[in-house]
Amino acid sequence: MVAGHYEREEKVPSLIFSRTLQRPEQGGPLCGILVGRFGCRVTMMLGGLLASLGMVASSFSRSLSQLYLTAGIITGLGMCFSFQSSITMLGFYFVRRRVLANALASMGVSLGVTLWPPFANYLLEDLGWRGTFLVIGGVLLHCCVCGAIMRPVATNTAPETTATPAPPFKTTARGCLATCGLIIRHHLAFDILWHNTGYCVYTLGVTWMSLGFLLPHVFLVPYARWHGVDEDRAALLVSIFGFCNIFLRPTAGLVVGRKRFASYRKYLFSLAVLLNGLTNLVCTVSADFRVLVGYCLVYSVSMCGIGILIFQVLMDIVPMDRFPSALGLFTILSGIASLISPPLAGFLLDTSNNFSYVFFMSSFFLISAALFMGGSFYTLQKKEWRGREAKAKGAISEATPVKDPTLEDKDDHKKHLCSEVMYVTSV
Repeated sequence: MVAGHYEREEKVPSLIFSRTLQRPEQGGPLCGILVGRFGCRVTMMLGGLLASLGMVASSFSRSLSQLYLTAGIITGLGMCFSFQSSITMLGFYFVRRRVLANALASMGVSLGVTLWPPFANYLLEDLGWRGTFLVIGGVLLHCCVCGAIMRPVATNTAPETTATPAPPFKTTARGCLATCGLIIRHHLAFDILWHNTGYCVYTLGVTWMSLGFLLPHVFLVPYARWHGVDEDRAALLVSIFGFCNIFLRPTAGLVVGRKRFASYRKYLFSLAVLLNGLTNLVCTVSADFRVLVGYCLVYSVSMCGIGILIFQVLMDIVPMDRFPSALGLFTILSGIASLISPPLAGFLLDTSNNFSYVFFMSSFFLISAALFMGGSFYTLQKKEWRGREAKAKGAISEATPVKDPTLEDKDDHKKHLCSEVMYVTSV
């Protein structure tokens, strides 16, 4: 009983921190406001400070609820500020090579997925979970250094508040409420969601995709252990994801970043999501270690496509001056879906006692999201083509000269005079 309690006490902090690192998205709208007001550099430095403070405070925690507050909320909010501000600044830095830049920047995530499990286990064995939190707090403090060396861009987002005329005295309260409503609507990107159909489709599709995307990362190791795979070999499966993406993402960024693929990126993203969902069906057939290694290799390809295109497609759909607000709403919706998905899959596993249903659930959400996004993007592009053709026909009809009816009458009169024959006789 004591050993089981000790094992749980050692693993809970690591589990909380790993979940915090995977989806640092719940403070998206607040990050968009800070980026618009103070810029990406200050926001990223503030995020690094909050993340480090949360980790250091976690080392002094005495209950699970305190860990949720420190390692979950404070550190998660700081990681959100650092992550989203870096993505936004990346969009300002690069235009032509933006896909390659996203791929190279996301290599850090792959490197972390590869090196983090053995590093965390080493710290837990030598320092315990309290010392591990202190070391991680010092590591996260380097986000402040990374933010400090980010050079401001002249095309950074302008202040998003505009001067409005003062309302009459009798309608002051109503005018304040209306102003607050406009500000909230602007910073939460509700105006983009309402007027930009492509952004609406993409946000809904990625939110639906997030319900199944994280499930293999959470349940693959327990699934392998359930079928008799050793603990070290099972942990190696997750490291394969990160190791393969270190080399795949720059290569894919060079290919997809070409100009000929610019109009097909959203379809390539949908194809990557579809491949990801179909790959998960392999785990429902066999749990042999060699089969799981092949599954991880194929899964890494689809994960690479999703990783380098998920924010690039958003940059293609939304103008960069509204990107921070659009990214905030986009990430908070996908973060809520990622928060709901693992408990839902865990409930399904407890009810059925069969891991195959978890992977069926993941495949269902991924495949349906891919088909929805691909079909919707094709429909919207077809409507756009029809609109362009209608405008071109209208321009051609306006450019066609119209003859003046008076000139036509004169021409007819001349033709009529020329056709007459006059006879002259002498008297």
